[in-house]
Amino acid sequence: MRWQSKKAGRARRREDVDPVRRGRLTEEAKDRLAQVREDVAVEDAPPYGDRWSTWGDADQGPEPYPSWLVTDLSAVDRELGVVKTGKEADVFLLERSTPGTDRACLLAAKRYRSNDHRLFHRDAGYLEGRRMRRSREMRAMGNRSAFGRNLIAERWAVAEFAALATLYRLGAPVPYPVQRDGTELLLEFVGTDGTAAPRLAQLRPEPDELFDLWRQLVDALDVMASAGLAHGDLSAFNLMVHDGRLVVIDLPQVVDVVANPRGPEFLERDVRNVAAWFTARGLEPELADPSAVTASLLETAGMR
Repeated sequence: MRWQSKKAGRARRREDVDPVRRGRLTEEAKDRLAQVREDVAVEDAPPYGDRWSTWGDADQGPEPYPSWLVTDLSAVDRELGVVKTGKEADVFLLERSTPGTDRACLLAAKRYRSNDHRLFHRDAGYLEGRRMRRSREMRAMGNRSAFGRNLIAERWAVAEFAALATLYRLGAPVPYPVQRDGTELLLEFVGTDGTAAPRLAQLRPEPDELFDLWRQLVDALDVMASAGLAHGDLSAFNLMVHDGRLVVIDLPQVVDVVANPRGPEFLERDVRNVAAWFTARGLEPELADPSAVTASLLETAGMR
């Protein structure tokens, strides 16, 4: 039924829009085309929820897929609210379930915005070392045209999804990257019963817990360095704590430590930022020496 409605919608589009017309559409034709697309979208909507699962059309996360993940193509996505808003992206809580069954999972839908002129205002340094094939795309991104801004947003989504997939395979404490579709990432929801786990910045750990979280963080950074990566924008706000487990999030600005000329600089800044937070909460400075930790990570990355 779902596929039949799509076929009927495509046929109606061909009838309603003149196939031999060339050049720019008139305002009337634009309005007519927009209405046709809206009608098709309404007809193709699931009986409940907001949309059919986009799993089959998206780049999918690493296999084997987690047992909790719903991968049925007949599943339905339903938005449950906003988790977090940011300068570059917003995060929504999404439930994916299979009609007629008890199969359901909660996901974090991270959607990058491309219509804000402030989008990734610091991106030039992070993009160094990332290969771009087409000169037209490079010019568009450099000029910050609407097309270029959308390309930048999608490249950040691609970079974050790829980094999460790599790190997840290596056993790093990151959310499972479920899928990427354009500028939308669907990620494992880190939290309980629809309530997101707290950011590290929100906590005031006791001395033993503080030391354990620091140890977990250094281990996570070491795994990242083994893949030649640095977070690029690490702080206590980009770390979550769920049931005592540290989780690294928000990786669109991930840096290739080797290929990026400023890679060691970004890595050192990451370490300095988080070390300052831990020592301000009472961790012994000699345990969180930024210079020593950075040197060790650069060695892991093969830079020393």
